[in-house]
Amino acid sequence: MLLQGNDHRAFPFLAIFFSMALSVIRSKRRLVTPSQQTPSGKLDLSFIDKVPVLRCYTRTLHVYRYGPEASRVVREALSKALVPYYPLAGRLKDSGENQLQVECSGEGVWFVEASADCNLDSFNYFDNANLSIPYDELLPDQVPKSEGMEPLVQMQVTQFACGGFVIGLIFSHTICDGLGSAQFLNALGELARGLEHLSTEPVWHRDFFPTPTHEANVNVLPNLPPPTPDYLLEHVSIDISMDEINELKQGFHESTGQACSAFEIVAANLWSLRTKSINFKPDTEVRLLFFANCRQLLDPPLPKGFYGNCFFPITIAAPCELLTQASTIEVIKLIQEAKNKLPVDFAKFKDGDYLRNGKDPFAPPLGYTTLFISEWGRLGFNQVDFGWGPPVHLVPIPGSAIIPVGIMGSLPLPKKGIRLMTWCVEKDHRQPFLDLMTKLV
Repeated sequence: MLLQGNDHRAFPFLAIFFSMALSVIRSKRRLVTPSQQTPSGKLDLSFIDKVPVLRCYTRTLHVYRYGPEASRVVREALSKALVPYYPLAGRLKDSGENQLQVECSGEGVWFVEASADCNLDSFNYFDNANLSIPYDELLPDQVPKSEGMEPLVQMQVTQFACGGFVIGLIFSHTICDGLGSAQFLNALGELARGLEHLSTEPVWHRDFFPTPTHEANVNVLPNLPPPTPDYLLEHVSIDISMDEINELKQGFHESTGQACSAFEIVAANLWSLRTKSINFKPDTEVRLLFFANCRQLLDPPLPKGFYGNCFFPITIAAPCELLTQASTIEVIKLIQEAKNKLPVDFAKFKDGDYLRNGKDPFAPPLGYTTLFISEWGRLGFNQVDFGWGPPVHLVPIPGSAIIPVGIMGSLPLPKKGIRLMTWCVEKDHRQPFLDLMTKLV
């Protein structure tokens, strides 16, 4: 296992060097519109799409080793993809009382072309286990107010002198979850490679989850501003080889006779070891939160090609004392027990039981005692190919200073394994956290 931190506050000279060495010039900014005429009108969103916590944008960097004229290729593919994915070229319209819709205006997606006169290997392909990354240089800059409502998708393609490129992507979470946005990017890749027909045709189908019945008794929580944290989260990356994962799986099977997943192993260790490193008071309640895909829990299941939000939060709470004394195997069992309840809990949510009782499972308590973990390695981002091969690296960008987070991704190619990218401890707890994670295997 390899552990590295890259917080620029700990190594300010690296941040200064990096910002000086990387000079990005944005040459063109435009709205990319569908290449053909598309339907107009308004489309309803599902109840999950309209959950207040999803009214945000995800930000990612997609790093490619090679791709000459990548800006042109991606832009032309984007224009073609916005024909079947025409709602993404529209704008969100909020008429109040949770009546959020998409207006299919065809206004387009914000697209920025940029260049850098240096090589990607000079920055280790933005392998964020090693150096601070200048996110603001690689993401599209702010959309001018003159362009109207904020586009649902914003993209910057930065071409490097070596022939490689980086796509900086800002994507509305209201419209797509991780699986949906990866599906859209894979469609771009197919069109860029010259395919005439997409392997997966997009399906809107947002009526699978209408607003629950008995609306008069439903307490939809307002989209309140987040609290100001009294802590500053530090970045630590943990690289775990597949050999280490398989060894931990084998240990669990030998002890229980049951199987467990890589996600359960990583989540259990991250949750318990982080809790130990922080040294909360024994009676403090700590929580683990993650989202579970629910596409197959519906009857009938959602059709292939659905690209909206369809997941449910699983929240596990335990006293700090219990968690610090439990073995990894016992913590894995806690996670598995919670996952086994998902079909019943999701059905209750769909029927409106939670909201009728004034509870919102999508609004857990925020703060240092809640840890969020997300698995990105299986979403499909790592397969997006514009004609020159898949990305060598995918970099998630933290979107909240409040929620301690761990994101499970894949190691940069050609290595195989898991990279756990965390922003989950403040400075005083960073070294104890590193010391404990080193002993994982």
